Amino acid sequence: MHSADRRFIAGILSAASAITLAACGSNEPSSTGVDTTTNTVDTGNTRVAECTGDNAGLTLPAGICATIFADSVGPARHVAVASNGDVYVAIDQSGPASPGFVLALRDTNGDGRADITARIGNVGNTGVGLYNGYLYVDEGARIVRYRRGDTELTPSGPREVVVDGMPFGAGHRSRPFAFGNDGSLYVDVGSFSNSCERQGGINEPPGSDPCTELNTRGGIWRFDANRTGQSFSPDARFASGIRNAIALTVHPGDGALYAVQHGRDQLRRLWPTLFPSPQYQAANPGEELIQVSQGDDFGWPYCYYGTDVKTLVTAPEYGGDGKKTDRCAGKRGPVTAFPGHWAPMSLLFYTGSMLPARYRDGAFVAFHGSWDRSPEPQAGYNVVFQPMANGQASGQYEVFADGFAGLPATELQPDEAKHRPVGLAQGSDGALYITDDAGGRVYRLTTTRSGQ
Repeated sequence: MHSADRRFIAGILSAASAITLAACGSNEPSSTGVDTTTNTVDTGNTRVAECTGDNAGLTLPAGICATIFADSVGPARHVAVASNGDVYVAIDQSGPASPGFVLALRDTNGDGRADITARIGNVGNTGVGLYNGYLYVDEGARIVRYRRGDTELTPSGPREVVVDGMPFGAGHRSRPFAFGNDGSLYVDVGSFSNSCERQGGINEPPGSDPCTELNTRGGIWRFDANRTGQSFSPDARFASGIRNAIALTVHPGDGALYAVQHGRDQLRRLWPTLFPSPQYQAANPGEELIQVSQGDDFGWPYCYYGTDVKTLVTAPEYGGDGKKTDRCAGKRGPVTAFPGHWAPMSLLFYTGSMLPARYRDGAFVAFHGSWDRSPEPQAGYNVVFQPMANGQASGQYEVFADGFAGLPATELQPDEAKHRPVGLAQGSDGALYITDDAGGRVYRLTTTRSGQ
């Protein structure tokens, strides 16, 4: 997180920690309707009902409607929705003076807006999830859980430590997680460094070889979701060579683990002789959608995904030039790749019936937005849809939800974006929830009935 982001967060902390019913209402009366239609629009193939209001400022496909479920809640990261419709959001305050919490939200009158809120715990980070009667929370150095009854907004059970002792502090600090069908708890432990380079701020830094950081970071670890008192250990590493996979989920059908990892940064700045073109740095590496199995190695830090050659190439820290592949033999490549530096934050396989049928079984990915594309325009700040079939991409991705940043691409900078998407969750009714850690919103996306 950038310093300007932290300054923004500090400004909204007091509002977030004293949330009331009014805080969850929007000051945008034009967005109060849910699934209410008055007009129709011709999409070329069919006529679908228009959404009322302004879709909370978002640009969406015809027939998809957005409202604000909660607003000004603080830096909202990942989100989980219970079977009774209660929504749980990790609020990350990024610092010991403001360590965050989990925010519980409930809509009691069915108008699509939270009107009851509750604060859970005293530590928040990025990950939050519901599994087997418990609410699980990422506290950074540990994963904890609280027993939750089916109708309880605030869990009645005590805080229990599931896994402790995870690397935390410097480097990538989010500890998102996903639950396997067999009770596995998969946890991302992002890298400490950009490309395991030797520290010192020098240009063209060589990479540590071997990269011992991989013993404890840069991969996914597996624990038992049903057991408390576990300790982090290199022996629990499930897969390696993954720089940072904040977007992590298990396919609801076949139970396979998937992630979208953040690619390395600063190819041109650190290696200007090899990569003098700003366009190359802006496009590389691609953000990789990967399917993760036991023992897989996806190549970080020795390799990155070259969008021009569409394969893993050797990193310059290890003798690469954007074309060589010598260090990438035996490394597993992606299912597909997205543009460079878009910063994937959540991955969701949609199984509901609220959105049109074409989205069912495909993948939604939330992108936080880039910072390392200068002097080229920054990009991302959106949610895309990737069609999938049999575990593979079945067509090109498409931008599904845009307009979060509230700025044209030529003016877009991370510290100035009004909203930045982070979390994705599906409600039991099929509604799609999207969180935002810049403006503190929780969006709820539904569809007009004739647009289904």
